[in-house]
Amino acid sequence: MPEARFNRVSSQRFLPAFRLIAVALCATAFLLPSAFAAKKEPAKKAAVSADGKRKTAAVPSRSVASADKSERVVRGGRNVVASIRQKNGKTVVAVQRRSIVRVAEMPARQSFGQLAGLHGTEDALDLKSSVALVIDQDTHEVLFSKNDHAVLPIASLTKLMTGLLISEAKLPSDELITITQDDVDTEKGSRSRLTVGSTLPRGELLHLALMSSENRAAHALGRTYPGGLATFVSVMNAKARMLGMKDTRYVEPTGLSSRNQSSAQDLALLVNAAYADATVRQLSTSPEYQVEVGNRVLQFNTTNRLVKSPDWDIGVQKTGYISEAGQCLVMQAKIAGRKLIMVFLDSAGKLSRIGDAERVRRWVEANHMLSPAAQQSVAAHIAG
Repeated sequence: MPEARFNRVSSQRFLPAFRLIAVALCATAFLLPSAFAAKKEPAKKAAVSADGKRKTAAVPSRSVASADKSERVVRGGRNVVASIRQKNGKTVVAVQRRSIVRVAEMPARQSFGQLAGLHGTEDALDLKSSVALVIDQDTHEVLFSKNDHAVLPIASLTKLMTGLLISEAKLPSDELITITQDDVDTEKGSRSRLTVGSTLPRGELLHLALMSSENRAAHALGRTYPGGLATFVSVMNAKARMLGMKDTRYVEPTGLSSRNQSSAQDLALLVNAAYADATVRQLSTSPEYQVEVGNRVLQFNTTNRLVKSPDWDIGVQKTGYISEAGQCLVMQAKIAGRKLIMVFLDSAGKLSRIGDAERVRRWVEANHMLSPAAQQSVAAHIAG
């Protein structure tokens, strides 16, 4: 019995020391950043007692108020806060470790034109497009050019050739075509409101491809061409050669592939040919269009905001974008009494191709108000 009493008394004597040692160890571990290098803590820790048990029981508000008075807060670096307080006769250490989310800015993927250093080319109009060409459609006079022989990806400008060939083929415009899994973009993962199984007449698919640059519509048009997709791509390249587009190559009908490439000189020839097709002219300059897909009515809009502008008289147009090509735009438009063909490739910003077109329009209106034929007529009138 004396021995038992001695042990009980000794344990009680050293109990406060054990508590202090436990608190010191907990505080040291929490306040040392290296202690947490291999372990992520949640935003808030549950209160932990000195004996290691998790405290989950609710505490009356009166006890909390009493405990808060003796609470000490210690910061262990910028992101760790530890509080030490007495609670129900026990020492409690609570730790909060703030989560830090660092967002790394990924550098924008450079276009082929940027990689080739074409954006370093200066021009009188300070255009944002690395490639530009402005030609009088009637006289073939070059009013403005910038890197016009550079061969670059052309993105959805490809659809202008797709639309021209479908129109020239005189295929039944009311023939129903169903979107299949083959039409889903696996190149860039782009989305479409034309879900697999959607069925539309060929004429409406052509409208959507030219007006709103609908990728699945364009692919379905090429896939259902007589002979299939491979034949259609061959016809695209044959047409390019026939038009004199020596630097042009097509591998598919949408423009999602960066291997569809051309130059501003070649694209001017394509715009001229597309303008001669009444169907392409009408559909490419349509501002908006609705289609019925099952029991739904879908609204589509033009990708070229200039189509709706009263300041522009556009005969045919097409826009395009993939990261490799940058922002692209081709148009035939009447400016200052002249029918002009304009090509803008590899523009750096989302709206900069539109800004480039506006700069060219103002420049032509200020410097080329009359066509050469009109100038000769005025000079002859004055001389007479």
